[in-house]
Amino acid sequence: MTGYTNLGRHQDTVQLRVPELLRQRWEQDWEPEPQSAPEPEPQSAPEPEQQPESEAPAPRKGGRDRYLDLLRALALVRVMVYHNFGWFWLPLVFPSMGVMFALAGSLMARSLSRPALGVIRGRLRRLLPPMWLFGAIMITLQIIDGWGPDSEGHPAWWWGKLAFWILPLSTPPFSEDLPGFGLTDSTWASQIIVPLWYLRAYLWFVLFSPLMLRALRRLPWVTLFSPLAVLIVMNQFFADQDFIYGRIWETANDFAMFGSCWILGMAHQEGILKRIPQYVVPSIAPLLMVAGLWYLGTRPVDPTVQTDIESWPIAQALWSLGFVAILLHVSPSWEQWPRALERWNGLVSLLNARAVSVYLWHQTALVIAVPLIDLLWGVHFFYANLQWLLTSQWFALLVAIPLVGLLVLTFGWIEDVAAKRSPRLLPYPRRQRGRRRSAD
Repeated sequence: MTGYTNLGRHQDTVQLRVPELLRQRWEQDWEPEPQSAPEPEPQSAPEPEQQPESEAPAPRKGGRDRYLDLLRALALVRVMVYHNFGWFWLPLVFPSMGVMFALAGSLMARSLSRPALGVIRGRLRRLLPPMWLFGAIMITLQIIDGWGPDSEGHPAWWWGKLAFWILPLSTPPFSEDLPGFGLTDSTWASQIIVPLWYLRAYLWFVLFSPLMLRALRRLPWVTLFSPLAVLIVMNQFFADQDFIYGRIWETANDFAMFGSCWILGMAHQEGILKRIPQYVVPSIAPLLMVAGLWYLGTRPVDPTVQTDIESWPIAQALWSLGFVAILLHVSPSWEQWPRALERWNGLVSLLNARAVSVYLWHQTALVIAVPLIDLLWGVHFFYANLQWLLTSQWFALLVAIPLVGLLVLTFGWIEDVAAKRSPRLLPYPRRQRGRRRSAD
């Protein structure tokens, strides 16, 4: 995400703006740091008591919030673990999608202090190149595996849908049934590409963010709960209509499901949550979460299968909104890591620097891990002694983790190019020498 750059004024410019008498007095009393300059003072000199020499300089603003970085890293890890194990309780323990949309909304509101068109263009520039590279590889692999204009019976429609790989206003197309090169499941393409709904929803949130931020500043509570109200109406009164299975419904449903989380992130950045009484969020958020659980408990389910909250949009929206509200209410806004978390700085920074690549390629790693493990069945030692290991989902995850690292190492540099930075294979931060010792 884009941040701010502190632009210091040149010392000569400051001298031209400050009256000579005040400049001389200021030079006698203060020793300014290099590359920084105070704002021009008023014409009347203040009393010495108003600016004591012992006063510490104001902290710099606009740096990274390490608490938000930690939440984003946890969300990415939880997504990968969920896609590997499919545990129904994981979205309850940590609703990653709601958290990721809220964090993105917060950063978007921060960026919108600049002209909206430039901010939107910058967000698209960061999002689309990684997706284009991913799409070029996935389309090529699907075509080699037998996908093409005649596979769906409508060649013109097939070519038209490919435009969603250029601008994902709807989910990019894929084949639901392929031979899999004789190595993978026939649904390998859908397993890899279906998670791209997140990028499609993110794009729509970016496009509507200027309007949502303006509405939030005028009618904060109405704006915050409007997406939730729309979602309830859609799923309670139109869920049985035939037209809902189209792309328009899919896009609108996801937008409404996580719209309140995105707007809540904006409210956090705007300081709206700080202006309301401290007891409001801890009082309302648990009620929203309980409402989500109650709604989930009223849904018809298969008694042989655990109920997954991600299968029910209203339940997921309520639970995510309440959960995210508590996280943002607690938000300590760390400019520096707490001592207990300093050891995780490298991994968290790496995941944040390659967040798009990790999300794009983690499912590919999970799919590739399956045929790699299948090869071990042909090794006598593994077949005779370690069948329990080969059938373990934990082993599949252990195989997939280095594959994710390899894929991100191979393709993650595109995020640097998209952000107009020098490409880096491994953006792992280096700890400065003596930093821990000086902290003591």
